[in-house]
Amino acid sequence: MTMTPQEFEDQKETLELINSELAARLARQSESGAKVDTKAIFLVGFAATAAQFLASRGFEPFTGTAAFVAYAVAIGFGISVFNLAAYEDIKPRDVLDTYGRSAKGAALGALAGTRVGMFEKNDALHQRKTRRWTVTLAAVAAGISLSTVSLVLHTNGHDKRTEPGKPAPAPTSSTAPAQPH
Repeated sequence: MTMTPQEFEDQKETLELINSELAARLARQSESGAKVDTKAIFLVGFAATAAQFLASRGFEPFTGTAAFVAYAVAIGFGISVFNLAAYEDIKPRDVLDTYGRSAKGAALGALAGTRVGMFEKNDALHQRKTRRWTVTLAAVAAGISLSTVSLVLHTNGHDKRTEPGKPAPAPTSSTAPAQPH
């Protein structure tokens, strides 16, 4: 935005309004990013716990291994969500040193331009965080499904109850009575 010093002064009230809106929008953007971080931390913890649970059980090899891969993807992408660079924010010392002697209108115009640039950079970061969180969520869902299938396939036929003192039924498909030997 190219304005003369007088135009900046004439637009002080408008620039104050724009600056307050931009500051509020940057705060909402930062809060939204923090919420994505919190959700990612939860999913990483869940994936790690689910993987440990599956590892402590007998599981069907193919679907169990696929579940571990899904959990590993969830953990990797989840960590990458909150391991990204921090959001940009105004550096107070730089603002004071650069605009401390400027007219109010000129300072407001420069601050608005700075905030717009920061918002755009932060938005790209936020979009990456959100995409990575979505991958994390999908991987956790896949891991849960695969773990369940793996455990069911592994325990099929092994979880039959027997009465005390009676042998467990033999896993045969025949309905004929067993012949004594």
